[in-house]
Amino acid sequence: MRKRNQKPSFDSPTIDQLAKVSYQDLHRGTDGFSERNLIGSGSFGSVYKGNLVSEDNVVAVKVLNLKKKGAHKSFIVECNALKNIRHRNLVKILTCCSSTDYKGQTFKALVFDYMKNGSLEQWLHLEILNADHPRTLDLGHRLNIMIDVATALHYLHQECEQLIIHCDLKPSNVLLDDDMVAHVTDFGIAKLVSDIGITSDKDTSTVGIKGSIGYAPPEYGMGSEVSTCGDMYSFGILMLEMLTGRRPTDEFFQDGQNLHNFVASSFPDNLIKILDPHLVSRDAEDGSIENLIPAVNECLVSLFRIGLVCTMESPIERMNIMDVTRELNIIRKTFLSGVHTH
Repeated sequence: MRKRNQKPSFDSPTIDQLAKVSYQDLHRGTDGFSERNLIGSGSFGSVYKGNLVSEDNVVAVKVLNLKKKGAHKSFIVECNALKNIRHRNLVKILTCCSSTDYKGQTFKALVFDYMKNGSLEQWLHLEILNADHPRTLDLGHRLNIMIDVATALHYLHQECEQLIIHCDLKPSNVLLDDDMVAHVTDFGIAKLVSDIGITSDKDTSTVGIKGSIGYAPPEYGMGSEVSTCGDMYSFGILMLEMLTGRRPTDEFFQDGQNLHNFVASSFPDNLIKILDPHLVSRDAEDGSIENLIPAVNECLVSLFRIGLVCTMESPIERMNIMDVTRELNIIRKTFLSGVHTH
């Protein structure tokens, strides 16, 4: 590590221990940010798969959409803060780049660990699944992923030196590694980009810095400050999406209907109507919930209940992350012992 950090940087000096990469390195490593290396794009920028000699492995490069120049120092200071945040359920930030591109435009990027199994979004919605992922996620997998994401949020809300509010938790920001362990990405990005000035997408899928439509809590739309309660709402929506297989932005939800009400209307006695079909066909012989193993049924009711409480309209009625992580761990224990004894 020490050796790597002593490499001279021709771009600008590093602050703290951040080994910076140059624009040239990233341009080379991603074949000029080519379309075929593009793995995703969101409100804050586009992500490319790349190879970096300095990191000696495959990485993901997030190129930020910039609208104003400057704020160079704050960007590197913020990146250092993010780089020091380490948790097994957060995507690791390896380094950053603050430079100018070949056209002389300001260029800022973050370099992350690359996650081979893509995003949770790709696993939940098979229409965007590629041939590499013929499988779907069973209930045990989904429960593990919920706990991974909750554990990451617990760390951001409770254990960091400085409170970090994610602001944009959704399935495309949950990445899966080789072992299908979930890692949350884009944490701290909202603060980072509000400091340096970022263009938000032209389309309506984003609410600027405050998250994505469908996942952002209703109070953000009314100008409320971001809060941990807002993250809990996004987490609840994520849970309900994982259980129903429906996005909150599904065209099915029109005329005041939404994912929370859709679930509430069938909870707890008619879950079969709303359950993701991929979950039912695996666990019930004839596709009816009565035929589910009791442990599975009990697990589903408990998970839907947490998702519903977290997506209450009023922020104070939502669960906090400490209660959620505790309950999810109990649910997993009960589920595993019930499934094994069956």
